[in-house]
Amino acid sequence: MQKISAVAILLLLTGILAAGCATNSADDLPATTTDGLKRVASDKVDAVYWADGASLAGYDAVMILDTPVAFRKNWMRDYNADRTDLSLRVSQEDMDRIKAGLAEAFREQFTKTLEAGGYKVVDEPGESVLLLRPAITDLDVNAPDLDTSTNVRTFTTEAGEMTLYMELYDSATGDKIGEVADREQAIDRSQFQYTNRVTNRAEANRILNKWAKLLVDALDEARSKA
Repeated sequence: MQKISAVAILLLLTGILAAGCATNSADDLPATTTDGLKRVASDKVDAVYWADGASLAGYDAVMILDTPVAFRKNWMRDYNADRTDLSLRVSQEDMDRIKAGLAEAFREQFTKTLEAGGYKVVDEPGESVLLLRPAITDLDVNAPDLDTSTNVRTFTTEAGEMTLYMELYDSATGDKIGEVADREQAIDRSQFQYTNRVTNRAEANRILNKWAKLLVDALDEARSKA
């Protein structure tokens, strides 16, 4: 099977998911990446690629690189399309603030969950340190809380969605262990509820904690098998 890059895998995956056909098109994803990682079955996330013989068993600490965040393509244009009041339109400054907040939340939530699971979060590489290189893509916020003086209350049934792409490395050797991609959607409340910066952050934290808990579970499972 033809090999493609990890970035192309991410773009392909998010394209499939955005089309709403992830279940039917899972076999469209490549079996192998250009750097030799092979796709493995997973019922926890949308896609996992893993290096032959790699294991998480030897890691008791985690180093987390900064998390770049990218909105869904044309998100700002689509959101602003039917808003004639300029004060209610999303600006680049709003987007930058949201991206910075989500990147900060990623580190906070992963740190909290990892430490609660018994794993240290460190700033330097080492022999027993797992290195995470995360990215959030296709961020779609249905009702961003804007910095505006206009008194507007927004109601939605759900906050939005985002996709995690994360590479895992041995921090001491630089060897790539694996890569994971997963798209998560906010809980659909089935009825309109007041949405603001606080509720958006809470829903983002729920998703981030879910991803972090999956990592803790994987580390625990590898350690128990070892």
